[in-house]
Amino acid sequence: MDKILVIDDSPVQSEFLCSILKGDYELTTCQNAEDGLREAKEGNYSLILLDVVMPGVDGFMMMQELKATELTRHIPVILLTSLADVQYEERGLLLGAVDYVTKPFSPVIIKARVNTHIQLHHYQMQFKKQAMVDELTGVANRRRYEEECLARWREAVRFELPFSICMFDIDKFKVYNDTFGHPAGDQVISAVAKTASSFFHRSTDLFARYGGEEFVSIFVGSDAQPAFEFMKTVRQAVEDLHIPHKSPVSPWVTVSMGGVTLCPSAQDHYSTDLKLADTMLYDAKRLGRNMVVWSKEGREQWRERWKKKTAARRALIEKPAAFFVRTALCPARRCSGQTSRPRRKRPAECWRWCRPGR
Repeated sequence: MDKILVIDDSPVQSEFLCSILKGDYELTTCQNAEDGLREAKEGNYSLILLDVVMPGVDGFMMMQELKATELTRHIPVILLTSLADVQYEERGLLLGAVDYVTKPFSPVIIKARVNTHIQLHHYQMQFKKQAMVDELTGVANRRRYEEECLARWREAVRFELPFSICMFDIDKFKVYNDTFGHPAGDQVISAVAKTASSFFHRSTDLFARYGGEEFVSIFVGSDAQPAFEFMKTVRQAVEDLHIPHKSPVSPWVTVSMGGVTLCPSAQDHYSTDLKLADTMLYDAKRLGRNMVVWSKEGREQWRERWKKKTAARRALIEKPAAFFVRTALCPARRCSGQTSRPRRKRPAECWRWCRPGR
């Protein structure tokens, strides 16, 4: 059932509107602009019925606040007022109202207008969703990320809130595609996206597919240390899927993450935050992958410790080739020719055949 928020300082007028619309919609009433704005941010409303003439903050000022706030700017607003002058109607429509209804109004007309605007709202949300959702994974796409990131950055600047951004991608994904095929790779991308996105519940959070096997997440209001711990949980959840992978990093599909938390100012830009997060992601890969590396203001840094198995596996891979012989049968039949046999222990007769480079 669609939800409608009624903001009117007159209890009698609010009760009258509720009597007209009850049964078809879920209704919530507020008697001042401050409570109305707070409720509009917290609830998922399909329409707002807003009185213009109210004490303190009037309907026009309330409209400006609603359209300036990211969480409420998409909600259609019908202005209800006794001000019948054309100049007031023009002002309300220019501020973003979808309709302007003067009192007294007919119950049949107000019900029809409410129904029309809610249906239009549904169509707009459907089209917007199709344009902003990644087809493969069902999460937000890069276009939506670009649109919402800037809006949430400005909101963080306005309210002086910490702004966090995290970049991560699937470790050794090209190896996975080459081994298991691209259809299997698409399934892995979908599984990782589904698991990671399930952790982002707040309305101020955003999780999106940035491109290929890369993902990005932003959240407002969290300090650096909690953000770091939160993304560690997401990383572990992906590994716990236990999707088989022939990777030197892990026998399972894993992700590397890099993030940064800043307190933005009006002189900054969110692209700087993204570059720092990308740098942290590079550090996570350089340090062994399957980990989270996080920075606070580009100065302090937290990182996960390597697991013993991962560190041992990496140490084995990075041993210099000069300490190992090639895998080949020795014509003199004096050594096995295995890669694990040190060169200094080979018989003299095998030196010509087993030395590296042959």
